Order: sequence, then C-alpha cells, then structure tokens
Amino acid sequence: MKIIISTISLLSFLYSGYTFSSTENEDLFDLSFEQLLDVNISLATKTDETRSSVPSSITVFNQKHISLLGVSNAYELMNFVPGFQSTRGDWVGAVPKEHTRGIYLDSGNVLVMINGQRLNDPSFGKASVYMPFIPVEMIERVEFIRGPGSALYGSNAFLGVMNVVTTTNRSQISAAIGEHGEVQAGLSFNKKISDGLKFYSNFSFNKRDGERYSFGTKDPLEAYFAEVGFEWQKLNVNMRKNVTELDEFINLAGASEGNHHHSENTALHTTYEWLNDEYWQLTTSLDYIRHEIESKGLIVSAENSGLVGDFFVGPAWSTRDLAVKVDGSYIFSPNLQVNFGAEYSEEEQFKAGVISSYYDYKSGNTIVQNEFYLGETRKIESHPPFSNLLASFDSYALYAQAKYKAANNLTMFVGARFDEVKSIDSKLSPRLALIYDLNEKHTLKLQYGESFRTPVSNELYSNDDVTVGNPDLKSEYVKTTELVWHTENENWQMDVVFFNNELKDFINLVATDQAQTRFTFDNVFEASMQGVEVNSNFNLTESTWFEAGFTQLFDEPINPSFKRFAAAAITHQFDVMQLSVNTIWRDEVFVESEDQTVSANFKQSDYFLLGLTASWNIDSDSSIILKAQNLLDKQYKVFDPRMTDGIVPTQSRKLLLQYRQTF
Repeated sequence: MKIIISTISLLSFLYSGYTFSSTENEDLFDLSFEQLLDVNISLATKTDETRSSVPSSITVFNQKHISLLGVSNAYELMNFVPGFQSTRGDWVGAVPKEHTRGIYLDSGNVLVMINGQRLNDPSFGKASVYMPFIPVEMIERVEFIRGPGSALYGSNAFLGVMNVVTTTNRSQISAAIGEHGEVQAGLSFNKKISDGLKFYSNFSFNKRDGERYSFGTKDPLEAYFAEVGFEWQKLNVNMRKNVTELDEFINLAGASEGNHHHSENTALHTTYEWLNDEYWQLTTSLDYIRHEIESKGLIVSAENSGLVGDFFVGPAWSTRDLAVKVDGSYIFSPNLQVNFGAEYSEEEQFKAGVISSYYDYKSGNTIVQNEFYLGETRKIESHPPFSNLLASFDSYALYAQAKYKAANNLTMFVGARFDEVKSIDSKLSPRLALIYDLNEKHTLKLQYGESFRTPVSNELYSNDDVTVGNPDLKSEYVKTTELVWHTENENWQMDVVFFNNELKDFINLVATDQAQTRFTFDNVFEASMQGVEVNSNFNLTESTWFEAGFTQLFDEPINPSFKRFAAAAITHQFDVMQLSVNTIWRDEVFVESEDQTVSANFKQSDYFLLGLTASWNIDSDSSIILKAQNLLDKQYKVFDPRMTDGIVPTQSRKLLLQYRQTF
C-alpha cells in the first residue's frame, strides 16, 4: 500500500508541475487508439494485410506500445501475447524460456528473428541461449505469429514466430537508472546523405547488479547491442553485434557466485530489391550470423562432497549460419497474387569445447576426482567426447503461396514449403486459409497449417555424462487447425481463436539404463492440445483505451505450466502525460513430487503482477518515463522440471526512471 501511495503522490507532484499545453507536433510517446490498431501485417503472409484479412493469428507491437508496457527485453512481450508466456528456465536460469500453447520445453519451438534473420542456432535450437537479452530501446516493432509458420519460415517456426524489427528512422538518445543497480543507455541515429543514400545506427547498454536470493547469489546482467547499416538505392546492408553476460544465478540446476554465462552474436544482413513495379516484386538477401557461448554451472560443491574444489562444467561452443534467399511475388490480376521463394543455408557447429574445473588431459575427459582438479575453471578448446557435435546442417527450401479472392467476401490462401536438411530429414509444410467477411464488422477465418522442427546437434550427437545423442532422430511436427472470429468497428476490435494442435514425433529424453543415470533422445511423444485465445482493444473515451488478452487450454500442458493466463492494460492520455497500468495473471501450478524424501510438492497459487508506465512530455522532443514491473513486489516462483525441487525464483519489483530525447 505504501508503494501505491508513494507512486500516486509522485505522479501527482510531477503532473502538477507542468501546466503548459501540448505542442502541435506529435508528442514523443503519445499513443492513440487509432495508432494502436494501425499496423501493417506482412510477417504471416509476405503480403500486406490488415487485422481482418491476415490468415494467421497474429499480435503486433509498435514502438510506442512497447514503451507503454514498460518492458526492457523483447522476450517479455510474450507475456502480453495470447497463447505465449515467458519465464526463467534452469539451463541458464536468467535466460527466457517460452511457454507456447501448452508446450513448455527447451527445444526451440518458437522461431525468433531480427529483421527477418533467424536467431535459432543448430546446436541448442533456442534463440534465447545465445541471445537472451534483446533491448527494446532500438526496436521499431515486434510481430508475432501465434501458431504454425513453417510454410514460410521453415524449421523452428513450430508453434510461433517472433520477428523483431529494429529502427532505421529514429534519432534518439536515452538514459535510465533503476533499482538493484540498474543503468541503461541507448542511442539511435539516422542521417540522409543524399536522395538515394541513408545511414543509420543503434546502440544499447544495459547493466544490472541484480538482487540477492535465498541460495546466496544474485542475478546480474550486462548486455551490449550495436547495429549499423545503410540504405543505398535498392541495397540495404545491416551489421549487428551483441554481447550478454549472466553470472551467479542458476546454471545447469546449480547456483553459485562462480557460475558464468557469456554469449555473443555477430551478424550481417543484406537485401537487394531487383524488381518492384505494378506486377513484379523480387528481392534477394544474404545472411551471415555467428553464435558463441561460454558457460559454466556448479554441479558439485566441494563443501558437500569431499572434493578439493567445486566442480564446474559447461559448453564452449560456436556455430555459424550462412543463408541466401530469394523472395518474389507476381500479381496476375486484382484477384490473384502469387508469392514464391527459395533458400539455401549452410549451418555449422565448428567449435565444441568444454569449460571445467576437473579434467584429465591425457584421456581427454572430465573426471571428477581430486587428482584431476585444475585449481580453477579452464576452457578446453578441443574436447574429444564432443567431436561428433562438429557437424554441418546444409539445407535448401522452396515455397509458394497463392492469394485468391474468390468473391467479394471470400479470400483464400493456399501454399506450402519444402525443406530438405541433408542427411537429417525433409519436410513439406502445407497451409490453407479461408477468410469470409460476414459484413463490415465480422469476419470468420478457417486456417490449417503444418510446421516442424529439425533436431539439433545436441540431440543428435551429444556425448557427455548425462546424455548421448541419437543420429536417427526425425523432425518434430505439428498439425494445427484454427477457427477465428474477428470483429471490429471504429471504437473496438476483438479476436477469438479456437485452436487444435496435433503434435507428432516429439523428441524427449529416454533412459538408456535401468538406474536412469544416462539418457538419450527419441521421437516418442505424441499429444493433442486444444484451447481458446481472446484478445481485444476498446476505445473507452477520446483519451482512454483498454486492451486485454486471455488464454484457456483445454488439455494439460506438456511439462506443468499455466493452463490459464491473461494480460490487460489501460492507458489514459492527459495533456502532457500518458499513464498506462498493466497486469499479468497466471493460474496456479501444482506438481506432485515423485519422492517426498527428496523434495516436497511444488505449488504456486495463481497470482497477479502489476506494472505501471508514466510518460511526461517535457516538450515535443523529450520525455521522462517512469517504468515499474511487479510494482507490488509479488514473491512467486515458477516450475522447472529439471530442478530438484522444481523451483526457479523470480525477480522482485523493478523501478526504472528514464529520460529520452529526440534530435
């Protein structure tokens, strides 16, 4: 209660200090209801669509909307997307772990892209392991496909797609301070050199000392993101570099001040538009990205085992991906448009070392005996048991899609993509959508699609003390049917989505011995998952609007997770201030312990997380923003099946005060 009173008092004081009228120019962080709904949706089809005409379940956030939600990491936006949630996991506890339409696994079932360039890598499959922090300061928009996307984007577009679009048209500087030693700085700059040449850049720095948890460690963060690019006539060249450090907190199910996680990515993304006229559009792109990770977690402490030193271990891995793509479209008539494309990719894991505090250089193994203690943790560049991980995943793909307007009120989308991953698997991913306009306000959609995920090197070729790979694995795939009702008028819009997922050949761990001391991977899991998603936006008054989303799963999630969850936000525009209050609600989670002598049952009651963002426009070019996440400092936990007690603790309240200036 004291926090609420103090916050209200602060808002009242700051607001009362500004009595001048707003300028005629667009205020920096004003977001109207019309701007909220005015989104150009191309991710789901590669054609320009509206909310009523798009043949997928989608959610889009523009830069102003993201600012009002008060998030600092793009993955946190998942909590405001029906069907999606993002929490901490145990592999590296501070790394985001997605819950997607009842699937709560670590295998990369959501494709994450930046400007259309994929971040999921061929070693772990998850984008968030190598890039766990995507700062929002340089984001122009974030687009989500809720459901299958392999018909356009191939592997990992299994249960969803998240595409982050960085800004190329903003010149802005920001600085912020917050609780737990948090500091932030950001810079975006663009300059038009001539009619055909423009230069742009983005830079972000985020640092947080972290809060201390009951197991004695903090959760510090340090992240850098740098991007430069230029547009010259029909050529666009973009280069990115990011580095993230996550130390101390849970890593490989153990917490220690000696834990360490360092990840970085270096990327090049180029596009050239060959044709763009009344009928033809043709673009080629060249993508290169290199992922690097050095990570170690506490496995056995010296204090509890009689060892002379703590046993730390973890991967020192690197991968790279080179992809060439062609995307085109041809308009045969006002009623028929065909999109097509081809892609060739060379993915490779070229480094598979180990970081360990115990190692026998003679045998090339980690042996946890005192005579092999190194006195420190060292990086072994070449680790023989990991040699099979040094693998390549060359692939090619072809896709085509037709958009046909069969009648004034009926539109059809028909398409498919064929992917061939050499020596691994091949998949055909079809897609069909029918969109029927009942009248100006109501639209019905029937959508069907199939998606897949190719197994990664860790599943195919791992060889350590815990897992052994299975080179005979097939791709996971899902068949999804959706029935959508979309309704809208000038003051509100709503989508209701009923979905049915049929999951086939899911990859899961299988014990290789009776004592269950070592595991392999196999295509053993099949399940179905049904549910309903609702999202809506309401213009309550000329200066107030409300948005809400709700998800109800009809089946139990794979790995215990949230069966029901919701999010809502209300925003009010004052003269020179915009105030937004949001909340995230999650249902209870209960997991019965298999052995009460080892750990108790896991139980987390349902809970609300309250957030607040207040923006004051000093003038048309500068603003002060107060952001609060978990404002009431709710203490809660999330379940992770690989923790002994199932518990991963979560962050407490985060307050951040930020200044932004455009120029």
